[in-house]
Amino acid sequence: MLKDKLALVTGASRGIGRAIAIGLAKNGAHVIATARTQGGLEDLDDAIREAGGSCTIVPLDQMDPEGIEKLAGIIEERWGKLDILVAAAGQLGELMPAAQISAKTWNEVMGVNVIAPARLIRAFEPLLLKSDAGRAVFLTSGAARSCRAFWAPYAASKAALDALVRSWADEHEKAALRINLVNPGPMRTAMRKKAFPGEDPQTLPAPDAILPLILSLVGEDVTRHGDWINFPDEG
Repeated sequence: MLKDKLALVTGASRGIGRAIAIGLAKNGAHVIATARTQGGLEDLDDAIREAGGSCTIVPLDQMDPEGIEKLAGIIEERWGKLDILVAAAGQLGELMPAAQISAKTWNEVMGVNVIAPARLIRAFEPLLLKSDAGRAVFLTSGAARSCRAFWAPYAASKAALDALVRSWADEHEKAALRINLVNPGPMRTAMRKKAFPGEDPQTLPAPDAILPLILSLVGEDVTRHGDWINFPDEG
C-alpha cells in the first residue's frame, strides 16, 4: 500500500506514535522515527525489522530549536522529498488549577504541542510538496474543545494546534498536499494513565486500533483535507 513511500513519525518510541510507525512500516513505507528516548527508538527499530519493515531512528528533542531543521536538511539531501508526516509527539503537563501552573510547564506543553508542530510545518512543507501525494496528520485531543477544569495548558495547546493546522491546510486547498487532524480519544497509553490513574486500561482500545484510520489518511487516493476527525471515524 505504501511501497516506496517515506514517512516521518514524531513521538514514535511509545504509545500511539509507536503503533503508527510500526503500522506504516508494515504497509511498505520506510519510516523515519523520532523521539527523545534512544532506548525506545531502538526497541521500535527491532520491532519494525522483525515485521519485515525498514526504519531510520533519529533521537530528537522536540524542544531543540535547531533539531527539526537539521533533520529536514538530512532528509532533503538523502531522499529529496517526504511523502508522509505524522506528528504524534505530545506533552500533557500538570493537571492543576490554571493559576498554579508554572511558567516551566507552560513552556514545555506549548513547546511540544504547538511550537514543535509549527517548526515541522516550516521545515517539511517544501519536502511534502515535492511528493506526488504529500500527506500530513497531526494528533489532537478532545480537550481542545471540552476545556475541562485543571486541563488549561493541554487544552490551550491543542486548541492552538488545531488553529495552526487548519490554517495551514487552508493555504493548500488547491494543492496535492492533504492535511488533517485526528483526535484518538481515550486510548491505552502512558499519557492517559497519568491523566486518569484510577482508570482500568483494559477498558480502552490499544494504540494500534487507530492504524486503519491513519492509513486511510496517508494513501494516494485521499480526498479529505483540513478535517478534524474523531476516532473511531464515522464518515
